[in-house]
Amino acid sequence: MTALLANLSMPWGTEALMGSTDSVNLTAHAPMPPGHQDGQSQDPLCTLCCCGLLNRTLAVVFMVSLAFAIVAGNVITLTVFMQTRQSRTPQGYLKVSLAIADMLVGVLVVPFSVYTEISLMVTSTPPVWYQSSVAPVDAPGHGNLSVPWQPCMLIGPVFAGCTFVSISTIFLMTVERSIAILRPLHKDTLVTRRRALLLILLSWGGSFLLAVAPLVLSRSFTLEYNACSRMCNYAPLWDVLRQPQPSDAHVMLLFPAFDFTLLGGTLAVNIISFTSIRRYSRKRKLLAEGGGGGSGGWCQHRPSFSDIKAAKTIGILTFAFTASFSPIAVFVLGNVVGYTWCNFSFFAFWILAGNSCCNVVIYSVRDQRFRKGVTLLFQRDRSIPIGEKN
Repeated sequence: MTALLANLSMPWGTEALMGSTDSVNLTAHAPMPPGHQDGQSQDPLCTLCCCGLLNRTLAVVFMVSLAFAIVAGNVITLTVFMQTRQSRTPQGYLKVSLAIADMLVGVLVVPFSVYTEISLMVTSTPPVWYQSSVAPVDAPGHGNLSVPWQPCMLIGPVFAGCTFVSISTIFLMTVERSIAILRPLHKDTLVTRRRALLLILLSWGGSFLLAVAPLVLSRSFTLEYNACSRMCNYAPLWDVLRQPQPSDAHVMLLFPAFDFTLLGGTLAVNIISFTSIRRYSRKRKLLAEGGGGGSGGWCQHRPSFSDIKAAKTIGILTFAFTASFSPIAVFVLGNVVGYTWCNFSFFAFWILAGNSCCNVVIYSVRDQRFRKGVTLLFQRDRSIPIGEKN
């Protein structure tokens, strides 16, 4: 579960991004917040993607379908991995961690957007928390005691944290498979269940600490529901047109720095692993043709076919996540040069959310053991033959 974070509809600490005022304020339909000037119209936010009963209805249908697909797919994934003894390996634990992060997106993040959109459709006034006080921090009479609790303070960090967990877990899975490919005789010694569980705990703890960092380390941001992306996004608490950017606004750069570092590392490790696999395949072909007489010692240290196939599967997972993350990167670059892209922000953020239901599809196509586990799961007689248990 999604990276530039499904949390950011605004720039990561850049003055140029902050310049598009209304793109960071919330809704086109909510009352103007205190401190909002009359000349700052919110009409530009009312685009084809955001307005109209038909468009909102289609968006809600899409969100409901996506939530069902995410929850159902990851529940099946977790059940198969938990019931299959062969999956109780470091790689299996990492897959369970990835499935839990994806499922949280379908259980909390997407249903909250569905609830908000339905509320806007059936009521003439938005929820009381929909547009909280986004007055400049030094505005007279500005106080947070009268502002109702903002659910996005929970939903936003959950989406951000789960996205970070997905990135870090895919990175750990890539490293684990690279060890199996490059050091097949030492993989059981280097990659143990205890180390895998410890790294998973560190991944979850570090990811969620990073997700709340802008709220803890800075007083210049809040989390609110954005009418363009239809998700909880970080928004500035200062007037981006009339006030200079605060010095602590650069804390938002932690997000892209973390994401690009891990994705770049994952890509580098995958290149090393696939280069080794290609070299191994060439040598195996030479042996099959009778031209590799001096390679007997090397064959004793070759990676297993299951390790090679698992490495390729994780490579596909990495490609799928990178593809779903790329629109967010394009959106951020567009904001840097001054484009708001309200409609595009909706597609960018929801493509990232849609990645949460992709992993089960990849497992179903690539992993024979997973397909067999799903088959047994839906059979009336779930007793596993003795041969399968072994």
